[in-house]
Amino acid sequence: MVDHPRLLKVNKAAKSFGAVRVLEDVTFTVDRREAVGILGPNGAGKSTLFNLIAGELPLASGSIHFDGVDLGRSPPDVRVKAGIARSYQIPRPFEHMTVFENVLVGATFGSGRSGDQSTACNDILHRTGLYRFAGLAAGSLTLLNRKRLELARAMATEPQLILLDEIAGGLTPAECDELVGLIREIHAAGTTVIWVEHIVNALVRVVDRLIVLAQGTLIADGPPAVVLNDPRVRTEYMGGPSKDVP
Repeated sequence: MVDHPRLLKVNKAAKSFGAVRVLEDVTFTVDRREAVGILGPNGAGKSTLFNLIAGELPLASGSIHFDGVDLGRSPPDVRVKAGIARSYQIPRPFEHMTVFENVLVGATFGSGRSGDQSTACNDILHRTGLYRFAGLAAGSLTLLNRKRLELARAMATEPQLILLDEIAGGLTPAECDELVGLIREIHAAGTTVIWVEHIVNALVRVVDRLIVLAQGTLIADGPPAVVLNDPRVRTEYMGGPSKDVP
């Protein structure tokens, strides 16, 4: 497959639930190895957009190209094998399986690693700080470590792109700092990141660019400092007039 500099292209993506239009003509691109944050008030369509990219919901109209291939009508397993992985806002481990077995599931159904996956899984557990919990049931983990396991399972699929859905939610500031450090390491190693998050100070420590959704439409796209000072963003998302943001 050709190594396209532009990894993801979402073109005029739209989605409705009955008479309710949740997304309308959302268009943006993400370059390979870029880190992009997505902001928006509740109900803006952020999770729906993630579900469209991951293949968990069908497009009503528009297209999604990944690495030059139209995946807009492909099921989730095809997208995982193409190199798209995701985490969930509420961690969803197989609670009665061990931490190692959870990561092994990701490796088995990922983008093409063959043979014995034990070494790769152990490496991922080391990288995510979970190796000492490898033999424990996933259901016994703390919230922070469940979030780490979400990342580990996603990374086990060998993704080119990882979608992070409010992964910092519910953590203490210290735990959030730990998770931000891990996400920065994953990005620095070459994985493209798209991160939906309400905790803005965590997001801007990782991303190169911010996209903002409001009422199902894209209202801003650019460097974090510029976007966070956009008057419409201040009104729609932050509920106040524009003022300088560091």
